Amino acid sequence: MTATMPPRVQSETETHDKNYQQRLHRNYAELLQEVRVAQTGIQLLLGFLFAMAFTNRFDTIDSLQRSLYVTSLVLCAAASALMIAPAAFHRVVFRRRLRPTLVKVSNRFVLAGLTLLMAALSSALLLTLDVVLGFSRAFWITIGVTTWFCLLWYVFPLYSRVRQRDEESLAERGRHRSINITLS
Repeated sequence: MTATMPPRVQSETETHDKNYQQRLHRNYAELLQEVRVAQTGIQLLLGFLFAMAFTNRFDTIDSLQRSLYVTSLVLCAAASALMIAPAAFHRVVFRRRLRPTLVKVSNRFVLAGLTLLMAALSSALLLTLDVVLGFSRAFWITIGVTTWFCLLWYVFPLYSRVRQRDEESLAERGRHRSINITLS
């Protein structure tokens, strides 16, 4: 006859810590999935920009267009570096119990990378539209597209965060009010 050990009951602290670690793991996995989506666009743009310098028409662009080209190329390369940084950071801190730092720093890398990607896309768009339409029309179209990027990538998400926080605050006040009424 063999004796079986009763199952070990986890303490509340252990359960909380395990849930926290699982949440960090999930947050990092979601962040990497988002990076995969953005990285594809960055790689395509960077590839086109690299190839552009070796085309016959490249010699005919003026100094402003050349400056826009260099700006686009450098911004795109910097955006690429920031989007790859979470993987490199993970590799360096792997198994060092730094997952909270990894998630926090990686989030900042990706936000900065998206900002540089928006700037790279805007400058590449301005360059392309300048060649096709002339600078004046290209400038205004680029302002419109950049504004659209800002709305989609920053303003709407930030508005959603503020709105959710306000709704949670109102719900919390409502709960406190019903508790006070009940206790009275």
